[in-house]
Amino acid sequence: MKTILAKDINKDENVETTLMLMKKLSKENGKLIAFLGDKSGDIKANLSDEADELDIGSVLWVKGENGNIFEVSEFKEVDDFELEDYLPAVKRPIEDIMKELEYISKEEFKTRESIELNNYFFKNEEFVEKFKKGIGGLKQHHNYIGGLAEHSLNVMYMAKIMAHRYDCRNKEIAILAAKLHDIGKIEEYFFDGPFSTTLRGNMEGHIVIGINMIEEAFRTGGEIYSEDFKQRLKGCIVQHHGKPEFGSPKATNTEEAFIVHYADYIDATMNKVNQVREITLPETWSEYDRRIGTRLYV
Repeated sequence: MKTILAKDINKDENVETTLMLMKKLSKENGKLIAFLGDKSGDIKANLSDEADELDIGSVLWVKGENGNIFEVSEFKEVDDFELEDYLPAVKRPIEDIMKELEYISKEEFKTRESIELNNYFFKNEEFVEKFKKGIGGLKQHHNYIGGLAEHSLNVMYMAKIMAHRYDCRNKEIAILAAKLHDIGKIEEYFFDGPFSTTLRGNMEGHIVIGINMIEEAFRTGGEIYSEDFKQRLKGCIVQHHGKPEFGSPKATNTEEAFIVHYADYIDATMNKVNQVREITLPETWSEYDRRIGTRLYV
């Protein structure tokens, strides 16, 4: 169990703890200057790496003194660790999130098409493990382990409410598309170490990746899926950013796509608001946050 966090390491203090290699800054004469850290933050460190064996994301047991820079005198790689000790993670237990996703799915999906498409993904253990660890973004919203699942649940929940409140003709498609709208993020982002965008993510983005995943599911299912179901479902995924200027290949043009888009927009925005609130004292103004485009009075 990790006990000493990076933020608690004081200057001129002798330290023995575990930290993750977050970023390499420079290498000279066998000495590596890097940022070591955990979920609380990071510190600049100097350590020996003559063989150039240390990788970004490695967890190290380190011993040394923290002066103007953390001078590491001893270290060794650690194989057995909890990723959530070193990277930010969702506060709610991830299994609770997955159970609520499953509950809504069983409650709402009645047609063979919806059930089969949902099962294609959520009965696949490899997909589910990535989905549970996935992030919502690097700096935008839900930027922590489990953020993808938390965001997908919230969007699905709101889509369910809106689909029934406004008597959407294609309720199941709206709710299922809300659950699946960001599945491309399991390939867009790297989240087994310091968060980053993958090469595929930089080349394609999660909407294109997600559509390819949906297309593969349709090919596997064959005649299970009607053309109307396929086009409406894909339309929701393609259009969930709402407008081309917001990164959507196509503007919203179906009832169910509007529902998915607004559910997505609300949850992403409120997550940003919550993050600002958490670092701001009550009854004071926050710093300007470009993500929500304003200062926030909390």
